[in-house]
Amino acid sequence: MNSGHDADLARSLLTREQILALAQSNPEALADLVLAQQEIIVRLVQKIQTLEQRIIELESRLSKDSHNSSKPPSSDGYKKPQPQSRRKRKGRKSGGQRGHPGSTLKFAENPDQVVVIPLDECPHCKDQSLKYLAAAEYERRQEFEIPAPKLSVTEYRAEVKNCPGCGRRIHAPFPEHLKSPVQYGPRLLSFVVYLRNQQLLPVNRIRQLCEDLFGQPVSEEVILQAGETCCAKLEPFESALIAGLQRSPVLHVDESGLRVGKELHWLHAATTPELTFYGVHKKRGKEAPDQFGILPKFNGTLVHDFWKAYLNYFCRHALCNAHLLRELTYLQEQEQQAWAGHLLDLLTEMNKFTRSRQGRVEQLSEQQKEPWIERFREIVAWGRAANPQPDTPPEKRVRGRRKQSKSQNMLDRLERYEHYVLAFLHDLIVPFTNNLAEQDIRMIRVQQKISGCFRTEKGAAHFARLRSYISTARKQGRNILQSIEQAMQGNCFIPTMSIR
Repeated sequence: MNSGHDADLARSLLTREQILALAQSNPEALADLVLAQQEIIVRLVQKIQTLEQRIIELESRLSKDSHNSSKPPSSDGYKKPQPQSRRKRKGRKSGGQRGHPGSTLKFAENPDQVVVIPLDECPHCKDQSLKYLAAAEYERRQEFEIPAPKLSVTEYRAEVKNCPGCGRRIHAPFPEHLKSPVQYGPRLLSFVVYLRNQQLLPVNRIRQLCEDLFGQPVSEEVILQAGETCCAKLEPFESALIAGLQRSPVLHVDESGLRVGKELHWLHAATTPELTFYGVHKKRGKEAPDQFGILPKFNGTLVHDFWKAYLNYFCRHALCNAHLLRELTYLQEQEQQAWAGHLLDLLTEMNKFTRSRQGRVEQLSEQQKEPWIERFREIVAWGRAANPQPDTPPEKRVRGRRKQSKSQNMLDRLERYEHYVLAFLHDLIVPFTNNLAEQDIRMIRVQQKISGCFRTEKGAAHFARLRSYISTARKQGRNILQSIEQAMQGNCFIPTMSIR
């Protein structure tokens, strides 16, 4: 039924005066007219109800932003909501606090060069020369500066000799990494790999940067080939990385869409505080993690944001409560669900309590957990009483899942997956949120904003492996540029993992 047809139906309804006139002139036709008008009214009422429901859905969509849903802050536009942090002010001034070690420059014990500033005459005495007087002491000041960048050219000359024994003309072998008469060294190639995969610079900007710094524009082919070469030498690292993630007691996972060519692909992340794995796949669901080989052999606690594909794995699960808090915020502010606000406060209080006990060896006892769980269930029961599921007559029941309100869907999740929501209470090494994975996967958004999409699946796969190496190096306190240089020389580091 379109809007034009609805307008025609509305205009076809007779006015009160027309109905009275018809009742006097032709009473027999009045009954048929009433039935016809009733049918029109019913159809219009149904249309109005449909449009009202659509308006509610659209208003609900417009009222969502980054503070009450999973939408990213970048989607808020110019009407960003005022920050509403749940952290309470501690009365401290901004900046480093008393006792903070700081990171100011310190005097170097062995400076690279020393410049002596002579004192030839006394500023207080006239015609008093101090030129030949020895200095009593020196007052020091140091300046930290980078040297003027330039390319250093090393020429290798292999000796060529005539062997007196066999009479052949032979030459000394060049180092293994020298493949061409003229080529770039591993340190420069590592530098362009760093710029491309850590700083996320586009290829053209890397070429411009190299020309500005070194007076030598590195070609696009060299930049891309350097990434492929480094990626090929990271196979031992990736094998050790996957094995380490499989043994982790807690694993964070997340995924985000990215464009490869003209198609949508997905970047999957599996991370811990010490390790990071990225993988690119055409699918978002279970097929992708199965191919990467981490989750099928994982037996710890998997932290995620309730993407149903993760629930297919036979391990312990923990849901991201940051997502849950935003959804509860929406229910409280937009749908006036009082129970949602109380549950939000309770979860925040529980998080503060468990964080205060982290670092201890012992877990919470059942007696310590019971009051928290009882309060949680009481609030959920309150919410269920405020949002009962309507009884549908048997003749109107249809196949499939029954449509419910957002509050009812939330309550279903809280009841069915209570243990997953409260996993941080049952095991203190399980975090309250999945922020670690979300922070690790955020770089793909930055990369796409700076450099756009990937041209090929091969290029996206290389980027994922290199970023896995770079992110893990950063987490393990390694210098990223030096780690890339080691990989370029065929000596990539093997990640370590502490057992907790």
